[in-house]
Amino acid sequence: MTLTPEWLRRITNWHKVLSELFYRPLGVVSLQGFTTLEQLKAGEALAALFHPMPPGTPWGAKWEYGWFKGSLTLPAQAAGERVVLRLATGAESLVWIDGRASGARDTRHAELTLALEGVPGTRYTILAESYAGHGAITVGGDPAPHGVETVPEPGSTQRIVGETTFGIWDETLYQLWLDVTTLLELREHLDLQALRVAEIDRALQDVTLIVDLELPRDELLEVVRAGRGRLAPVLACINGSTAPVLTAFGHAHLDVAWLWPLQETERKMARTIANQLALLEAYPEYIFLQSQPHLYTMLEKQYPALYARFQEKVRTGQIVAEGATWVEPDTNITGGESLIRQFLHGKRFFRERFGIESVLLWLPDVFGYSGALPQIMRGCGVPYFATQKIMWAYGGGDRFPYNEFIWEGIDGSEVIAHICHGYGYPTSPAHLIRAWRERAQSMGPVGLMLPFGYGDGGGGPTRDHLEFARRARDLEGAPCVRMASPRAFFEDLEARGGPQARYVGELYFQAHRGTYTSQARTKLGNRRSEIALREAELWAVAARALSGYDLPRDRLEQAWVAVLLNQFHDILPGSSIARVYEEAERAYAEVIATATAIRSEAESALVTEDEALTIFNSLSWPRTVLAPLPAGYRGARNAAGEACLSQMCEGETWVETEAPPCGWTTLVLDAAPSQPCIGQNLLRVGPGYVENAYLRAEFNEAGELCSYIDKESGRELCAAPGNVFKLFKDVPGWFDAWDIDSMYRETPVPLDREAKVEVGLEGPLVVSLRVTRTLHDSPMTQEIRLRRGSRRLEFVTTIDWRERHKLLKVAFPVTVHANEAIHEIQYGHVRRPTHHSRRFDADRFEVCQHKWTALAEEGRGVAILNDSKYGISVLGHTLELTLLKSAMAPDMRADLGKQQFTYALVAWNGSFFESPVVAEGYDLNVPVAVALGAAGARSL
Repeated sequence: MTLTPEWLRRITNWHKVLSELFYRPLGVVSLQGFTTLEQLKAGEALAALFHPMPPGTPWGAKWEYGWFKGSLTLPAQAAGERVVLRLATGAESLVWIDGRASGARDTRHAELTLALEGVPGTRYTILAESYAGHGAITVGGDPAPHGVETVPEPGSTQRIVGETTFGIWDETLYQLWLDVTTLLELREHLDLQALRVAEIDRALQDVTLIVDLELPRDELLEVVRAGRGRLAPVLACINGSTAPVLTAFGHAHLDVAWLWPLQETERKMARTIANQLALLEAYPEYIFLQSQPHLYTMLEKQYPALYARFQEKVRTGQIVAEGATWVEPDTNITGGESLIRQFLHGKRFFRERFGIESVLLWLPDVFGYSGALPQIMRGCGVPYFATQKIMWAYGGGDRFPYNEFIWEGIDGSEVIAHICHGYGYPTSPAHLIRAWRERAQSMGPVGLMLPFGYGDGGGGPTRDHLEFARRARDLEGAPCVRMASPRAFFEDLEARGGPQARYVGELYFQAHRGTYTSQARTKLGNRRSEIALREAELWAVAARALSGYDLPRDRLEQAWVAVLLNQFHDILPGSSIARVYEEAERAYAEVIATATAIRSEAESALVTEDEALTIFNSLSWPRTVLAPLPAGYRGARNAAGEACLSQMCEGETWVETEAPPCGWTTLVLDAAPSQPCIGQNLLRVGPGYVENAYLRAEFNEAGELCSYIDKESGRELCAAPGNVFKLFKDVPGWFDAWDIDSMYRETPVPLDREAKVEVGLEGPLVVSLRVTRTLHDSPMTQEIRLRRGSRRLEFVTTIDWRERHKLLKVAFPVTVHANEAIHEIQYGHVRRPTHHSRRFDADRFEVCQHKWTALAEEGRGVAILNDSKYGISVLGHTLELTLLKSAMAPDMRADLGKQQFTYALVAWNGSFFESPVVAEGYDLNVPVAVALGAAGARSL
């Protein structure tokens, strides 16, 4: 070590003082303003009434925006100087200078350049739009650079106008600070006995002797130039031939919604792009990646002039329009068809708007990656995948082993994958060296992808990032920095022969397991919207082909875009503020209403006006279905003239009939009920049991399943009581709505087992038991249903959820032994361990499923089905479906109130391949549709 503690202290203190000398105020800008909840454009705002808002003025209610204006004239001292504005409205702000959106003030971007060479007498008008916030939780961060006071995050409850000033930005001093910072960080990460460090230290000692920071300004600038000259030789030293190369590009990861609503995202996008356009003009080598077409549409709609400038930079290649999907979606919960639509809409946008064929799936912040993704990507023409989140094992999990690898999906499809080191990494030497040293693979990669810039709430890179990147192009002792696009990185990787490592199956994220369950109503809305749109499209296309129905493309497109938007990885997983979910639930209701209307229109085009009822089955296998009859009818006959079995249920008459695969059948309505002979398929129900030809289920006084007999084999399938509710205290150590910590089982919450179990439905079609009990503070009613001829035992559940920081599961221990459970995902299934033999096995204590999870032996098995529940744990022979999770941050009232859902148990004999599990999962989720009128019988 060449620097003594005394010298190191001198250099450090000198460096800190230097950072405080860049800005010299020239004057104060007096602000006028007003506040509003309306979404205004700049011209509309200027037409409003402004009033004085001097420093110290409080402003801003929840969700409110403040508009501010002022003006300034450059004095004589500004001649030839770089002049900047320091706006202080107290909040993040988009700033128009002389009518042009020129930049933004946020936590990282403190100054806006007014002139590179000031001209005295020049007058500037300032207009700013600032967001007051909404009292949500705040997001911490590192201190802002150069000692600048930060703007409060949008979680603050009060805004105070500060003093807005304009002044000289001393570029010479700033450049010296960058030089010194570069060398200080570099020496800290090299061998302190190396000659390189000795040369750097000698130069740093000398520069503090050359540059007396207390000199008058004219003399100071002279010595600063001399000081930079002393540092130039050590900054000019270059690497040898084996230095790693980091492919760098700017990025501003912007959550489409999170701790702010969609309306604020529009502003965040504008603020981000305004700042980045200014940097792109100043740094011609700079490349900036902008993903998520939905953000493009926000900018285009709200800020068309800014979007026009943005478009031009896309055309010149400085802005890289890439990412492949409409938003950066969750890939655990989102359905397979929806994932394909994400690619179709995203790729189509880039192609039609910019002539760009998107080849990269860019998902830096998503909470795990489905094993079906490689298949979907390949089918959509997307060969490259990048993320960084999978490395974020903050709970101490088994670290992911690769940076670059061939990712093989469940069907054998392959894509090239790269794990970045963060999605907003700084570019100073300390961070570059750390990025390389902390790579997962010591052998193989010769470089990494380096997205840089501040994110989550947008923002992106600052001048610091770009200046450090210039100094690190080929700086001895640090990785080389090459400014290039992600596509260029992957093409270079392929040219070198591609990755040698291979990873098969899902990329399981060892955190954020609570996102499979949080915000249950939104997850239910997503499931039902996906199914409703499938129904609408299928029958609309059939009606178009057969009856000339006019396919409502625009309505379907709008509905799909609403679904795709809400699959963003902080909306659908349940990790946003309350307003986001209020808006999402309204959007889902509109989607379902639109899809239902289109389906009804299409079905009406296929039927005549006869006194009949047509049953539509969209699934590709025949189904025995129950259908409600119109009021006034008590019976029906099928296409063969046979009487349908009927039953009165809750004021409606239900009839049973056979529906052909992907088709329909017509029933002739009858005012009188009919009761044909049904042989041995009689249903039985009594106090504590239900039974049909296939199974007998017995329940105890708490409504728990104490016996589950498969009558075909005579086997008892209950290893212990099932349908057992388990409640746990759930206070994650870090991210409330996101996480379920592994020790949650150590904090069980006792439940009163007192319940009322009584017979519900009785009849030839369906029987039920009704269970009424309270789960801690939450009243629950459950109808346990069994149909004739069915292997599916359904638990139709309604809970008035009143819990905070509690996790609710329902457990079914079964007499099936399997070392792996089978879980449905998009277009297939994955097998995961039912034991904790190794660390990675234990880390998967909560996993994601879609419609079912099964335990299977060679000749039998049991599955649990669901209509909206995605989280599940399987340990040993016990299936535990996760029902509700009542986080308090970022939504303090998450999931409180009425919750309705259905889960079901299915047992079978024979191989899993021949089992009814897949069909039963669809049957539970996809009801038949009915239309008045006749259409005969047909299968498509």
